Amino acid sequence: MKRTDGLGRQRAQGETTPLYRGVKQAILERIHSGEWPPRHRVPSENELVAELGVSKMTANRALRELASEGELVRIQGVGSFVAERKGYSALFEVRSIADEIAERGHVHEASVVVLARETASPEVADALEIEIGAPVFHSLIVHSENSVPVQVEDRFVRPDAAPAYLQQDFTTTTPNAYLTSAAPLSGSEHIVEAAMPQPWECKLLTILRTEPCLTIRRRTWSGSQVVSLARLIYPSNRYRLEARNGRIFEDQTR
Repeated sequence: MKRTDGLGRQRAQGETTPLYRGVKQAILERIHSGEWPPRHRVPSENELVAELGVSKMTANRALRELASEGELVRIQGVGSFVAERKGYSALFEVRSIADEIAERGHVHEASVVVLARETASPEVADALEIEIGAPVFHSLIVHSENSVPVQVEDRFVRPDAAPAYLQQDFTTTTPNAYLTSAAPLSGSEHIVEAAMPQPWECKLLTILRTEPCLTIRRRTWSGSQVVSLARLIYPSNRYRLEARNGRIFEDQTR
């Protein structure tokens, strides 16, 4: 690889290391040295081709693998950026994602996609322990950290448990904050799965269809009554699950 701006290393005579690994190593050197801090935009595929004299396929593979390894965050139509250090919190400790992000010294933003009264599907009715077709409150919110989408929160709430849910401004507060006040938490149930994202989830999270996601299905109770059913989706390369002393950790909302 030719060295043009300090990004690459001259390939030694007879070297057999695949070119894409050389591109990866060159990028990692800039990241680990601190020259490229978190959220720094790294060269695009076309820029790597021009700077290093490699093929577009080679540049694409290097960026793709670095993203899958958690070193980069690729935002479709925008570019590739040095990843932030992944945060985590206790899986069974129900907390607000806004608080999690604030504790890392970062900025939380929320975009409300849906906030409406709907009728319960069979699956939602079963989870909330209500009749099929009964009214439910539905919210779909995209949470961002430093302007990067990190989580889609798809939630259904029993109206009798949180009657003012639809009147809340979830760009300035979170469902967790309101529900904690309206229906104090007494218990929760969690199911964690890995899944490939659906097209609409890719659009909201600005990720590629090939980027796997983690999905957390959470039900919460207040007293003996189920209050909400939440499906939380986030890219696995932006958050992590971690076990400590038999406990599992992750970034989450109620």
